[in-house]
Amino acid sequence: MHKIRAALFGFGLGGRVFHAPFLAADPRFELKVIVTSDPGRATAARQAYPGAAVVSSAEEALARAADLDLAVISTPPATHAALAGAALEALLHVVVDKPFVVDSAEGARLVELASSRSRVLTVFQNRRWDGDFLTVERLVREGALGRVRRFESRMEFFKPEVAKPWKKSAGPDQGGGILYDLGPHLIDQALRLFGPATLEHAELATARSGGGPDDDAFVVLRHEQGVLSHLAMNFLAPQAGPRFRLTGTEASYTKWGVDPQEASIEAGMLPGDPLYGREPQELWGRLGLDPSAEPVETARGDYGAFYRQLAGAVRSDGTIPVDPEDSLAGLRLIEQAHRLAGG
Repeated sequence: MHKIRAALFGFGLGGRVFHAPFLAADPRFELKVIVTSDPGRATAARQAYPGAAVVSSAEEALARAADLDLAVISTPPATHAALAGAALEALLHVVVDKPFVVDSAEGARLVELASSRSRVLTVFQNRRWDGDFLTVERLVREGALGRVRRFESRMEFFKPEVAKPWKKSAGPDQGGGILYDLGPHLIDQALRLFGPATLEHAELATARSGGGPDDDAFVVLRHEQGVLSHLAMNFLAPQAGPRFRLTGTEASYTKWGVDPQEASIEAGMLPGDPLYGREPQELWGRLGLDPSAEPVETARGDYGAFYRQLAGAVRSDGTIPVDPEDSLAGLRLIEQAHRLAGG
C-alpha cells in the first residue's frame, strides 16, 4: 500500500508547526508538495523538507493532483472554502485548519461535495489531543467530579503586537478576530465534553490601540444536559487565568498552563521524542476539595493521533478524526455570538 501523498497549502505557524512535522514523522504519509508564496518561508520549507517540491501557488499544486492523495489547508480562513472545494473537485482528500470556513453555509456545501466525490473531509481540531484536555475528558468520563455543573475554559495570552498582517484588519466576514481564532478550539472542546448547546451570552471587545478585530471574547453555552460552559479568550491578558476549571457536585479540577506540544515543536523536538507531549509535574492540575485537592498527572499530548486516524479513514479502514459537522456546530455558535454581540 503506497504512502498517502500530501500537499501542504501554507507554511506559516500552522503549516510549519502543526502539520509538516507530523506528516513527515508518520510513515504512512509522504509530504510531497509545500505551497507558499513567501520567499523566506519557501527557503525554510526547502531546508526542512528537501524531499518536497516547494511551489508558489495553489494552482501549481493542484496541477499535480494526479500524483497526490491529500490536501492539507493551512492558509488564512477566508481562503479555506475555495481551496477545499478545488481540492475536492480534483478528487483529493482534504484536511482544513480551524476555523473550518468563515460561513457555515459554505461548510455545509463542502460536506455535500466531499460526499458526492467519495472523499474524506475533516477539520484539524488539534486541541482535542491536548494533554490537559485528554485528562479532563477522562475525569468527566470516570465521574471523578460527580455531576459537572460548570466548565470554565480559557486561552489567554499577552500579545500586544499582531504578528500576521492579515489579522490586523480582517473582520468576521474574513474569519478575523479572536473568536474565530480561538473560539473553534474552546467551543469544540466544550461540545465534545458535554454535547449540544445553545448560546446564552456573548461579549466581544477590541482592546488594542488603533482598533481592529476583536481580541477579547467571552461566551456562555448552556448544554442540553444542563452544564454551563464559560469560555474566555484574550490576547491582552498580562496574567492568564486557569486553562480549565470544572466544578462538580463532589469535586473540582483546576489546571493552569498551556499544552507543551507547540512549544516543543518550535524548540526543535520531533513528535517521536520520548519527552514529546509530556508535562512537568509542577504543572499538573489538582482534583478534589480545598484544602486537600491532589495533583493529577496530565495525559501525554498527542497531535500525531489526528494523522494516524486520518490514515485509516483515507484507506477506508477507520473513521475520520473529526467530523466536519462537529466543526460546523461550533461555527454556528460563533456566528450567533457575533450577531448577539453586534460584531
